[in-house]
Amino acid sequence: MNIPIVKDLKRVVIIGAGFSGLQVAKKLRRDKFQVILIDKNNYHTFQPLLYQVATAGLEPDSIAHSIRNIIKETKNFFFRLAHVHFINTEKQKIYTNIGELSYDYLILATGSVTNFFGKKNIESFALPMKSIPEALNLRSLILQDFESALLTNNTKEKESLMTFVIVGGGPTGVELAGALAEMKKYVLPHDYPNLDVKYMNIHLLQASSRLLDGMSEESAKEAYNNLEELGVIIWLNCLVQDYDGKIVFIENNKKIESANVIWAAGVKGAVIKGFLKEDVKGQRILVDNYLKAIKYDNIFAIGDIAYNNKNKFYPNGYPMTAQPAIQQGNYLAKNFNYLLNKNIIKPFVYKNFGSMATIGRNKAVCDFSFFKLKGFLAWIIWMFVHLISLVGFRNRVIALTNWIIQYLQYNKSVRLIIRPFHRKKKII
Repeated sequence: MNIPIVKDLKRVVIIGAGFSGLQVAKKLRRDKFQVILIDKNNYHTFQPLLYQVATAGLEPDSIAHSIRNIIKETKNFFFRLAHVHFINTEKQKIYTNIGELSYDYLILATGSVTNFFGKKNIESFALPMKSIPEALNLRSLILQDFESALLTNNTKEKESLMTFVIVGGGPTGVELAGALAEMKKYVLPHDYPNLDVKYMNIHLLQASSRLLDGMSEESAKEAYNNLEELGVIIWLNCLVQDYDGKIVFIENNKKIESANVIWAAGVKGAVIKGFLKEDVKGQRILVDNYLKAIKYDNIFAIGDIAYNNKNKFYPNGYPMTAQPAIQQGNYLAKNFNYLLNKNIIKPFVYKNFGSMATIGRNKAVCDFSFFKLKGFLAWIIWMFVHLISLVGFRNRVIALTNWIIQYLQYNKSVRLIIRPFHRKKKII
């Protein structure tokens, strides 16, 4: 990789520039460590707003920020755009598409990928939404289907093109369903006056008995009621068995004909090859209370990829969301810097500051430690928290400007098919 070794500095290699990896890279002392950050993209993505890119609410550059611009200080810091294929834990080397690299310390912050639970057909035909390219695929598909629906006189085909099935009733699924419902109510009649909105149906399928499993029952009911008011058809206790590109097959012989299935039903850790089976649990790297990988003295895992089941409040590991990732990144950077001064290192403690989800215009739910909110005030808090969490002043200004225009004019001005999406053909 053509990165010189500095004798007096320990080399720390960080794989992944998500919420957790970026925090470590920014805060490690570069007078004591040589820091090398590797990612397959040259930008950091603010994933909680991907659904707004997918539904033409925001342009992708308003939720992405250049990694090189975030970390401008170049002393003893290197960023490399690469795909990591294999880790040799014995030789302390990583192997990538641009060469190999040795490390003194390795920090895994590779995040997560969509979990299709082994359903190959669904993986082939459904659309995930874990990255900007995937969100742009979804945006193009939605707009292309509206255009195609205008051209067909076949009622069955028109309904299929305008029926959207979202699998997964967590925050992503709920927010996406709300955004599509508002598109049907406010955008479709304006942009496509010759297209009857009655043909557009939005189905939200959830395997459990309620929406927003990680939030309170009160918030779950509020989200359910708000989505019903917007016309979303909600299926609870509903397991999707298969999807062939045209028909969604549900247990008990139920079916939904749709050309558009969006998979938001779960994620799994993005584990890199090289670890033993006993190092991994549930597609996540097993770590101790100090975020150190079990059996390795110089390998750490943070964010979605890390699994610690020692906390009695989180027996299945910490939530795979931005909050734990950011806290773990800050904690690990502090611990590395403490090591230099031989200070006592304390175990990681996750502080849950609350959860929130927006359902649409003036509609949101917030669960905090001591109180819960819903409606307009919760929506304002949701907007504020997401706005200040965006990386870069420019991104915040662009996002806020878009939101203000949309609020005042009911208009989403980025409905552009920049890169057409080519749908996979049904396998016969």
